Amino acid sequence: MQNSSRATAPPQVFHNRTGLKIETQLELLQEELGYQFKNPALLSRSLTHVSYDRQKSESHNEVLEFLGDAVLDLAISDLLIRGNPDKSEGSLSKMRAALVNSAVLAEKAEQLSIGQLLRLGKGEERSGGRKKKSILAGAFEALLGAIYEDGGYQAARGVVERYFVGDMTGKKLGQHDYKTRLQEISQMLFRLPPAYRVVSETGPDHEKLFVTEINVGGKVLGKGEGKSKK
Repeated sequence: MQNSSRATAPPQVFHNRTGLKIETQLELLQEELGYQFKNPALLSRSLTHVSYDRQKSESHNEVLEFLGDAVLDLAISDLLIRGNPDKSEGSLSKMRAALVNSAVLAEKAEQLSIGQLLRLGKGEERSGGRKKKSILAGAFEALLGAIYEDGGYQAARGVVERYFVGDMTGKKLGQHDYKTRLQEISQMLFRLPPAYRVVSETGPDHEKLFVTEINVGGKVLGKGEGKSKK
């Protein structure tokens, strides 16, 4: 397989890599990405969480995640502008926010079964790190950063197009309800999705009063009450 990226929709059915050797799993991952690494060490590093080796920044994926975040923003912006030349900057920003957030990136990582390929420290392994949305989203960004380092912007852009073009054409981006808009703003400001919790329920079933709160990163940002959780 040559070093390349294909601007086509990703396959709908992914390989079942359970039980295969790690080398085989990595080969299948590259096949699914449509990109073959010239430097396999970059691929391995992109899948290595900081908990695996905190001492050496060059051995884990934090810097690649930082790079991949920038590459992803640029590639998505590029694709949105080309596909929506009549849209304003504000509209394009909303569309990009709907595409580039930790929930969406974690979904992409899950599609690629990245969780089972991660190298984690013992603590993260025990606490279910392979399924944590933040770790999966970070690994997806790190993977894009590694592709950029290995093959340049066009290679990374091709992979972004491969996995996001369907999202761009399949729905009206940026035109969401208030809850979705709040999530977009939270992602832009804090890089985290908001979390909701029912604090209390009082009254009979036909006339309940709910008190709920919203928090981001463990910090409560507001409370509300009403006759429905919504």
